[in-house]
Amino acid sequence: MFPPQIARRLLTAATVLLPATLTAQTTATFPTPDATLERIWRLGMDSSQVQRLGQVLLDSLGPRLTGTARQKAANDWLVSLYKQWGVEGRNEQTGTWRGWRRGHSHIDLLTPRVRTLEGTMLAWSPGTKRKDLTASTMILPRFADSTEFVRWLPQAKGKLVLVSAPQPTCRPTDSWNANATPASKARMDSLRADVTREWGGANVRGTGYSNALGTGSLGVRLEQGGVAGVITSRPKNAWGTIDVFETYNTTAPAVALSCEDYGLVFRLTENKQAPTLRLNLDAELLGEQPIFNTIGMIKGSEKPNEYVLLSAHFDSFDGGSGATDNGTGSLTMLEAFRLLTQVYPKPKRTIIVGHWTAEEHGLVGSRAYTEDHPEVVQGLHALFNQDAGTGRILNIGAGGLPNGGEHLKTWMGRLPTEFSSVVTARIPGSPAGGGSDDASFACYGAPAFGMGGTGWEYGNYTWHTNRDTFDKVVWDDLKHNATLVAMLAYLASEDATTITRERATAEQIAPGRSGPGAFAWPSCQKAPRSTNPRLR
Repeated sequence: MFPPQIARRLLTAATVLLPATLTAQTTATFPTPDATLERIWRLGMDSSQVQRLGQVLLDSLGPRLTGTARQKAANDWLVSLYKQWGVEGRNEQTGTWRGWRRGHSHIDLLTPRVRTLEGTMLAWSPGTKRKDLTASTMILPRFADSTEFVRWLPQAKGKLVLVSAPQPTCRPTDSWNANATPASKARMDSLRADVTREWGGANVRGTGYSNALGTGSLGVRLEQGGVAGVITSRPKNAWGTIDVFETYNTTAPAVALSCEDYGLVFRLTENKQAPTLRLNLDAELLGEQPIFNTIGMIKGSEKPNEYVLLSAHFDSFDGGSGATDNGTGSLTMLEAFRLLTQVYPKPKRTIIVGHWTAEEHGLVGSRAYTEDHPEVVQGLHALFNQDAGTGRILNIGAGGLPNGGEHLKTWMGRLPTEFSSVVTARIPGSPAGGGSDDASFACYGAPAFGMGGTGWEYGNYTWHTNRDTFDKVVWDDLKHNATLVAMLAYLASEDATTITRERATAEQIAPGRSGPGAFAWPSCQKAPRSTNPRLR
């Protein structure tokens, strides 16, 4: 956590209302006069604080890996903001998760030539105690079965083992489509498919073990066999981006290299050119640590036991800054909540903002919240969830509830044309099935509205990658999103009637699907209250 004097400076930088950095917006066109909506527009579009809040969150506080001091510092920062804004804010412990401290990652090729390699530790990797670990490399061979793999293991003792697919190209598909001859493109497609089959799945190269999201059960078994470390790479289909996920190793460090540098080390090893790597990694495994949701609340004045919930997960992986997954969703809800504290301090229904922990590990925080707060699930009038990157919201789904769709149409009819003309209502929509935190509420049949928008190459460039940083955020789109969410929350809070929970039929939700592929309402899953390993 930050020393108190630094925390105070960060809080001041994020909350003092300074002149807006962006030019004033044109006046919005409202279908009917509404002083509250008009003020939300003015404050949200002309005096937005989302970029200043984002700079503190993404640059100073940084990524929010579950179970780390970085995440707890960010939780405490939110609580401080809410107190400064004059509303209730608190951290609620959901359980524990494995703790870890990330320090530096220095990875160098020493022979047959010297090069500093682009790479970093996987999350929760053991370090080298800030000492140099120098070792030669070995490629994981192809085995007939797991018995042959176990017999081979002594040969890997003291080696750095390469366990990921050697990509035949680090150029994205778009580059090949634009420039390659048809024959060359077809050959490359075939090569890529071959290496994916060979190195993927739950039985990597016949070992009987999986890399899962990083090194999985394979890394653990290699560690038991005495390897010096594990070298991985999960490149995206894009320039310069790799996934940076996790390991469950506790003594043998695991690192992720860029597509280019992994390919270099692989080819040197394959061609018996005696590559040697030096790793100097600073990390500390801290055991189970408490983890928290952060909750903000404005108590309802007329229907305090009915709830409007602004929802976004707050945790992230830490290869970048956790900017678009899900700093942008968190900032959207944070700024929307700030607008409501200023414009609508006495709502009819209670307005809650939920910053969920450990979404990346199975919706842990939001599932725990539904278990710990059944009264909120029972009284939930509307939940708005955002977890789709930095893009402008273009569609809102009614979550499979026809009456939720009727309310959504009414709200849309009150929005300014600048929003209603570009946002599509998906009615009845479908309940979220597990991809984000709205699923934790939708499985109970509660009104959970999911929001999607402009892609901005989210999947290839920023989702869980080393490039998910402040500069990838589109701040104009976040202003739009926060202002829109604040308006929807206000309109939902003012509703004269409560959304009913009759569910759409399977045919209404997924027309034409039958048999094994027929739609079924998702079931609720119990939240793990401590580290739940994903080894396969």
